[in-house]
Formats: sequence, C-alpha cells, structure tokens
Amino acid sequence: MINATPLLRLRAKRRQRELQAQDPRVAQTDQLQRLLHRARGTKFGQAHGFDQIRGPEDYRAQVPLRRYEDFWRDWWQDAFPAIGGITWPDDPRYFALSSGTTSGRTKYIPVSAEMLAANTRAGLDLLSWHVLARPQSRVLGGRSLMLGGSTALEPLAGGAAAGDLSGIAAARLPWWARRFQFPPLEVALEPDWDKKLDAIARLAPGADIRALTGTPSWVLALFDRLADHGHGDAKAAFPDLDLVVHGGVAFAPYRARFERWLERSTAELREVYPASEGFIALADADPQAGLRLLVDNGLYFEFVDADRIDDPTAPRLWLGDVQTGVDYALVMTTCAGLWAYVIGDVVRFTSLTPPRVVVAGRVGWSLSTFGEHLIGRELDAAITAAAAAADVEVRDWMVGTHVADANVLGHHVWLVEAPGLGEPDRLARFARTLDQSLAQANDDYRAHRVDRIGIAPPEVVPLADGAVNAWMRARGKLGGQNKVPRVIADTAEFARIRQALAVVR
Repeated sequence: MINATPLLRLRAKRRQRELQAQDPRVAQTDQLQRLLHRARGTKFGQAHGFDQIRGPEDYRAQVPLRRYEDFWRDWWQDAFPAIGGITWPDDPRYFALSSGTTSGRTKYIPVSAEMLAANTRAGLDLLSWHVLARPQSRVLGGRSLMLGGSTALEPLAGGAAAGDLSGIAAARLPWWARRFQFPPLEVALEPDWDKKLDAIARLAPGADIRALTGTPSWVLALFDRLADHGHGDAKAAFPDLDLVVHGGVAFAPYRARFERWLERSTAELREVYPASEGFIALADADPQAGLRLLVDNGLYFEFVDADRIDDPTAPRLWLGDVQTGVDYALVMTTCAGLWAYVIGDVVRFTSLTPPRVVVAGRVGWSLSTFGEHLIGRELDAAITAAAAAADVEVRDWMVGTHVADANVLGHHVWLVEAPGLGEPDRLARFARTLDQSLAQANDDYRAHRVDRIGIAPPEVVPLADGAVNAWMRARGKLGGQNKVPRVIADTAEFARIRQALAVVR
C-alpha cells in the first residue's frame, strides 16, 4: 500500500506556519463576515439584516440565541428536507442525526458542502499535529479504522439522506481512498452492533490498522472483543498502530484501561471535539493543555456564562472577550446554516493564545459517560414510568455510573428511595422499565445497550427510608433552598455518595 505520510508531513509544516502567524480574533471576525456574506440572500439573512452587520457587536444585537427547536419550528419544518435558501443558500445533501431534543426523538442537523469540506480540513489538521509530534510516523501507510454507527443512510425526499456522521463521511469517500479505510462496506453497513463488532475483531488484526478512531467506550468494547479472539493487547492485534483518536465523552474514567491496552504499543492518544454541528476543537499539544479551537474553519464561536444561558440579559461574548477558568455555554454559527446556535455544551478556556478549551459538561444536567447523551427530561420520564410499573412512590433518586472494569461492563447505577422497592419483583420491574423507557426515548442509549457493547442493564440500589434526607443533613444542605443532586457525572464522587447513603439502614 502506498504510504502517503510524506505528503501529509509537508502539509503539516505549512499548516503549522499558518497557525503560528495567526491572530485568533482576526480569524474569527473573518469567519463571521464570510458566513454573513454567503447567507445574506437567504430568508434568515434578510430577516436579520446580514448586510448591515459589521462585527460581533452588531451580530449580537441582530441575531438572538436559538436552540434546535427554534430552527426546526420557525425555519425548517415546513420545507424539510428542501431547506435551501432558508438559513443557508443551498439544499443540504445530508443531515446528521442526533438525539435528545424536545421536538422529537431525533434532530436533523444540516450538513452542507462547506461543512463537509471543513470536517475534512479538521481531520487533516488532526493528522498534521500527529506527524509533527511523531516525525517517524507512518500513519498513512496502512488503513484507518473508524468505530462509528452504521454507514447506511436514510433516504429523504429530493435525493437528500440522513444518518450518522461516519456514514455521511463514508458516502463522501472517493474511490481511491476506500482502500485506506476499514471495515469493508458489508461490515460497515451492518446495523447489528454486536455482529459488527465481532466481524471487526475477526478481520481487523490482518488489515494493517495504523489509526483507530471512536468514542472511548466503543474502543474499549472492541479491545474486549479482540481479547475474546485471542489478542491480549493493542500491540498483539495491531502491531503498527500509530494513532488512537478519541472524543465525544470525558476520557478520564477510561484512561487507565486505555493505558493498559496500549502499554506495549507506541501509538499516540489524541482527543478531538467533534459535533454534528461542526468540528470544534482538537488536541494540538500535551493532553493536559486542552483542545485547540478551530477558529478559521467555517465556524464562529460565542460564549455565555453557563449558569445564565437562559437569562436574556446575560452578556454574550466572542473570542475577544473570554477569560480562562470560566464555564461558558458554547454558541455556534456554522457554514451549514446554524446562527447563534446553543449547542448545549459547556466549555472552559485553559489558554487564550492559542485558544484552547476543555469540555466541562452540558447545559443543565445530563448523563453521557458512555456517549448516551441522556438529558434531564428523559431521566425524569424514565424514573416516573419505572415507579408506575413497580407501583412504588419515589421519594428521592440519584444516578451515576459504574465504569467498566475487568469483571463488570459499564452501566448506570440508580440510587432510589422508594418504600417497598426492595421487594425482588418490584425491583426487577423498576429496573426493566427504566431501561425500556430510556431506550425508547433516546437513540444513543438504545444503540449503546446492545448486548456486551457499551452499557450493561441499569443497576437499581434501593435506599432506606430517610437515607437521602440524612445525607443532606450531614452535609448541612437539608432545607427548602437546597436541592438533591440528580446526576453525578464524577464517578469517584458518585462512589462516595453511594457509600454514604448505604450507611443509613
């Protein structure tokens, strides 16, 4: 197979020179003006006076913050999927599917030709930073394995299609590049994740895999399946593995298991921050430095104090105004027709020159240790349904996660105070209904609940009567102005809370 890494290395050096000379604020004002100019003739652009916007201050004044539901209800729904000329000049050929909105189970995020090109550039930037850090890399001397969803796309009217971003990327792959990709088409199209993962585990060790990309929980699921096929670690399965790319969820809970699997390998770990709405940031330096914002790649960023995202008087900042160490709700304007869009993520700057961020969580409370993207509304609905099915009254509850170890697959742990829940039949009905409700409400959760992949069935721990109040009292937090935390994302903190609550009997 041809080794294209030398060409990549030339590109990397050129890109490095560009970024060293770049002023991020100038790059962002340039991106804003390009986006406004491109869409000035759309219905959205005319309604918001794009021709009169001269900079960030004008933009804030004329284009209010919106969420997906606002775009869908006010701009896209009636014309979908032929939404060209509404918020972006052209009809999108693709829509990226993403779960968890109040307008329905699935949201359709437009993916324009410009966005496809921007995502490709971001991927090249990722590889560029890798070869700059690893001068001996031969990452393009073999195949790349992406652990994504099914590459099958849902046909829509007018020739458009919708699906997972990995499926869209596969559909756009030129013929000459397919030989560098893995798995084969028939495996990539397999909708059954258990069968798909088993096929990859059987075939990949002989495919000269140089780069591996996926959500941490999925990559670890592949490693476990490789062990079932006799490959004890990454080196045994992929002798020339050069790069492991991870993103989508917090990496800290998985780091120890990754380090064990990669102990004999020379592969480099690199984190990315992609979203259905655009490729936001990637690691360009030490993992502790944060992820570098892609400020010149078709996206314009704004930031609002995370605690005030629903406050219309809260200051709305652009890159020239932000500070390090503050939790901001991320707002994006994109080259696919999203304008001042509240993506739902919370970021914190670790540096400003260059601008680097860490993902600090989600707006509001949500649960996504494994990439399941459960939001508060879905958790509330599930606990209500489970209580009805088990015929119990839930007094208080919390949920966290048990990260996979050598003996137990990762799963959600629900701490529930409900008299009578300890009876075996009720407990079984409660747990079963929780699982079913979440799977029905959320596509990502359902996909991760495939047997032996991602998430095991939920574990429900009945609490003694009064346990939560006793715990709140011990913390000095008992009273009407103090709320019981529902989602505890920090696994170590959740373990401490679980232990404290178990003391009350």
